[in-house]
Amino acid sequence: MGILEKIQDIENEIKRTQKNKATEYHLGLLKAKLAKYRVQLLEGAKSKSEKGEGFDVMKSGDARVVMIGFPSVGKSTLLSKLTTTESAVAGYEFTTLTCVPGKFSYKGANIQLLDLPGIIEGAAEGKGRGRQVIAVARTADVVLMMLDATKSAQQRPLLEAELEAVGIRLNQSFPNVSFKIKKAGGISFNSTVKLTKIDQKMVHNILHDYKIFNADIVIREDISVDQFIDVILGNRRYIKCLYCYNKIDQISLEEVDRLAHQPDTVVVSCEQDLNLDYLVESIWRKLNLMRVYTKKRGDFPDFDDGLVVRNGATIEHVCHAIHRSLADNFRYALVWGTSTKHNPQRVGINHLVADEDVVQVVKK
Repeated sequence: MGILEKIQDIENEIKRTQKNKATEYHLGLLKAKLAKYRVQLLEGAKSKSEKGEGFDVMKSGDARVVMIGFPSVGKSTLLSKLTTTESAVAGYEFTTLTCVPGKFSYKGANIQLLDLPGIIEGAAEGKGRGRQVIAVARTADVVLMMLDATKSAQQRPLLEAELEAVGIRLNQSFPNVSFKIKKAGGISFNSTVKLTKIDQKMVHNILHDYKIFNADIVIREDISVDQFIDVILGNRRYIKCLYCYNKIDQISLEEVDRLAHQPDTVVVSCEQDLNLDYLVESIWRKLNLMRVYTKKRGDFPDFDDGLVVRNGATIEHVCHAIHRSLADNFRYALVWGTSTKHNPQRVGINHLVADEDVVQVVKK
């Protein structure tokens, strides 16, 4: 029996099993086995050399946004509208057969936008070059999930399930769990909160299934079995996702209003150029970027060419963005902006900067 058949058998058994207190340990072990087989499936795919053109695209710009969606939902049209890149657009499915990169600028940041071929159900198992498409999605800073507003609501959960199967977690944060394998001493289990979805016995059973018999575990939030398996595997990607419903010009205003009020969702019409500005602004917010300006001593700040850094960046990150050797010769910095108590303020290398701060670095 191959890995795909084993995965199918376990998925069928999970569907058949009633979810209650008596079966939770059995379901937990099934989920652990399922995760293990999926990892083996992906590792097997990496070791085999697949024929055909790959989707590897060099990462460029300040951030990367990857468009994921079923065929003919408007990914290529959106790429053509937002960037100067022309991607093939037609009224039939699978117009795009390889990865088409584009780039657009917003608030001084260069953002790379990738148009990937449409994926089909079963992509995580390799159908329709699905593994190559999803492998590119793992490199994204934000996943832009393109959905057709005129089609079934099932397209969103189906796409989420395909990404979930290959270890991509959308709009989730890494579980607050400390997990450390040691050489001896058995399993040490502690939790700082009340656990309602998992217990010590379940943790021991899952660890034994992965042949782990010595480890220190501290759980600091109420996690599920799936989240604990993610911690053990340690190869999951936690990516922010923006859901974009296209073709709103073909549905009723009530339906547009319902879709627009869903979390992390933007409604657009690529053909009619409706709401594309708000989509770009939403992508910027999801990327969590900000601009910092620099100035030389005795000169005015350079507001034309700012530095783009992540929210939560320090003066050290700013130094690295200017030149990689600047942090080694750093003496202090003068900062003007909302991150200081007075302007200018002399700060150290660990000072947190805010959006549109002006920074002057003084070297030793």
